[in-house]
Amino acid sequence: MVLSRERTRLIARLRARRTRERERLVLVEGIRSAAEALTADAHVRFAVISDRLSELAGGRELQGRLAAAGIRPVELAHEELDSISDTIRSQGVLLVCAEPRPEGGTLPGGALLVLDGIQDPGNVGTLVRAAVAFGLGGTVVLDGTADPFSAKAVRAAAGATFRAPVLRDTWDRIGTELRGRGPLLVGDMSGGDIGDTKEVGGEWALVVGSEAAGPRAAVRSAATGTVAVPMAGGVASLNAGVAGAILLYVLTREGRRG
Repeated sequence: MVLSRERTRLIARLRARRTRERERLVLVEGIRSAAEALTADAHVRFAVISDRLSELAGGRELQGRLAAAGIRPVELAHEELDSISDTIRSQGVLLVCAEPRPEGGTLPGGALLVLDGIQDPGNVGTLVRAAVAFGLGGTVVLDGTADPFSAKAVRAAAGATFRAPVLRDTWDRIGTELRGRGPLLVGDMSGGDIGDTKEVGGEWALVVGSEAAGPRAAVRSAATGTVAVPMAGGVASLNAGVAGAILLYVLTREGRRG
């Protein structure tokens, strides 16, 4: 099977956020991310592999899973796949999947992670993965934040993007609903020690902003509490991915103990 010119052009176009949003398609690269997407029953439009896949750990197993799912991948030489991949040296697999969409486009139930203004797609993916790891109902990505469905963000999430709802929206449209559903906590260096926070009940949400600027003023004004990770040794701040994951761990630990 040959990768058609149409599909080659589609893969190239999906590097642009506007195209991804219009087409509602996601590029998934790497063995782990592809395996997680299959586990989450992602709708795979088509798959491309190279001979490098069978040489890497987990590669043959992934090929078996693709076959079991009835997916017949296009096979390319590894140089050809590298040329269309988002990475310098691919792991020999690329999936084009339908973007997972929350039912009805409304806020998921349960505790939520809200990302506001985080520019690094690696941090965005890390935080989506943390939200899944700590059992949250989903992630809300506000306007001004890097696209959670970019190839880099999906790789950083290691496929977790398909495991729980990820909703893109604006604060102007969704802020009132977020405020009305339960405690709205903001992660900020000026906040109180997260370790002193009592168990948070109900459908709470944690907002994590960029390391440089933090969440927008409107979000700060709406917050019911501000929490921070205490630090020693003269460290001014942690990056958003690390700080957000620690905050989520502390906020959810009582539920795990119970």
